[in-house]
Amino acid sequence: MPRLLTALAVSASMLASAATANDAAITFDYDGTFEDATFAVEDAIISKGLVIDHRSHTGEMLERTRADVGSDVVLFDAADVFLFCSATISRQVMEADPDNIVYCPYSIYVADRGGKVTIGFPDYPDGSMQPVEDLLTEIVEEATSF
Repeated sequence: MPRLLTALAVSASMLASAATANDAAITFDYDGTFEDATFAVEDAIISKGLVIDHRSHTGEMLERTRADVGSDVVLFDAADVFLFCSATISRQVMEADPDNIVYCPYSIYVADRGGKVTIGFPDYPDGSMQPVEDLLTEIVEEATSF
């Protein structure tokens, strides 16, 4: 359970960063609904033979707790984060630099802000994390091609 809570906190942090600083994320516009985008992302991840470890309903959590934290700002109409890993690519990037473990599991988010649906993921550092960024780009490009 502590691992899941940590993953959720990391996901929320990455989603918040991506929403406020596009230089922290690589984003793609999605021409369709939030529901269609989440289905497309899930399908693209699974089609790569990967297993989704967790789907965080970050937008629901932020909305549910908005008043509790004293905010009246609606951040998203909907926002989910998919967490998953690739044994092959993880081994490759961690053999290059064992500290790359900090980036695992990998995440892709889908967010709807006022009817504008965006799919994105963190912009990883140049170098040994490029295989992860390539994989995430392939997944998102497949999802946005539907």
